[in-house]
Amino acid sequence: MPTERDILMDIPQRPSWGHWLGLSVQHLFAMFGSTVLVPILVGLNPGIALFSSGVGTLLYILITKGKIPAYMSSSFSFIVPMVALMKTVGYPGIAQGTVAVGLVYLITALIVGLIGSNWIDKALPPIVVGPIIMVIGLSLAGTAAKDATMNGSHYDIKYFIVALATALITVFFNMYLKGFWSQVAILLGIIVGYFIAVLCGLVDFKPIAQTPWFQVPNFQIPGISYHLHFYWGAILSLAPIAFVTMTEHMGHIMVLDGLTHRNFFKDPGLNHTLAGDGTASIIAGLIGGPAITSYGENIGVMAITKIYSVWVIGGAAALAMIFGFIGKLSALIQSIPSPVIGGISFLLFGVIASSGLRILIDNHIDFNQKRNLMIGSLILVIGIGNAYLQLGQYQFSGLAVATVLGIVLNLILPQKAASEK
Repeated sequence: MPTERDILMDIPQRPSWGHWLGLSVQHLFAMFGSTVLVPILVGLNPGIALFSSGVGTLLYILITKGKIPAYMSSSFSFIVPMVALMKTVGYPGIAQGTVAVGLVYLITALIVGLIGSNWIDKALPPIVVGPIIMVIGLSLAGTAAKDATMNGSHYDIKYFIVALATALITVFFNMYLKGFWSQVAILLGIIVGYFIAVLCGLVDFKPIAQTPWFQVPNFQIPGISYHLHFYWGAILSLAPIAFVTMTEHMGHIMVLDGLTHRNFFKDPGLNHTLAGDGTASIIAGLIGGPAITSYGENIGVMAITKIYSVWVIGGAAALAMIFGFIGKLSALIQSIPSPVIGGISFLLFGVIASSGLRILIDNHIDFNQKRNLMIGSLILVIGIGNAYLQLGQYQFSGLAVATVLGIVLNLILPQKAASEK
């Protein structure tokens, strides 16, 4: 159990009402920027993303028996194929892929419950996970650059100035602010970038004025909002990436283990944490939200405050659900111009890629070893170049191909090449 020096409020402890609200709002701000940025980049409704993150988090807390203080929200790992699917088949394809991701989690949770989790470590070692995470970030670089420079079909210097200013201001906040404010540097960067965009005449306020304060999000319910039709290409494009986000999820659990001096892999068990994560994605897919995963931003808040109360996380989830019904808030978020998003994306996508590189460095991956060089090289080029697989009407993104190829190569290649023996 944690000592007094390690903790101010333990997992089962519930703060007073006033304290509870303030602490939950802090977590809401920490996850807000990334949560709404994913649907903005993909073309989904930010209000639905907020609502689904709240529902998903509460379900996760329930499934993990209230023992793990983790916030679940929009995952960046699925942006590349989701953007492509939005352009081709629309949200129904994304919905089915998101539900499939959740089902992969549930199936894996069942297998883990029966045979343990050692096989996951064998299929997804650092040499596979690191390059895949780098691909997730770097393959989006072109999208960030386009948002930051292109006004329709032509280059706009004002766009680039706003984007660069947004990025640099966010860097400043990240480097020089302390405590809670450093945790919301992305949100602060978006706010300041938005005001700069207003000064440059890039914001249209009419949609905000015309939107009511209270508005039920346009939930996308299968069979009601759209006709049921299976998009196998969409399902198979998103589903394999679940194995990538699983490693991120397990990494977050390991961090929480260290912070709280517990072993969540044993109690409540990895099968429960995976089931909670998967259920959150299934619910999101059924109402119009993106795939969901655990958030490092909120873990950072807990590490700084030493407050690990699951009640605080649950309070943030409830606030997110309420915010999803504030129409003007959704309209305000959707009014953020593309250069502001582009400037933030420079950092976010770069940080994702750097996280993959950090995995390789932390695990001392030796690229003088031909096996590592071959696996890493194929994943990076196929994934970043989006060398997609087209089979009839079904298309599998370069990221999905790279993920599957990386797993297969890791399982079949010998530890040393013949020339190295």
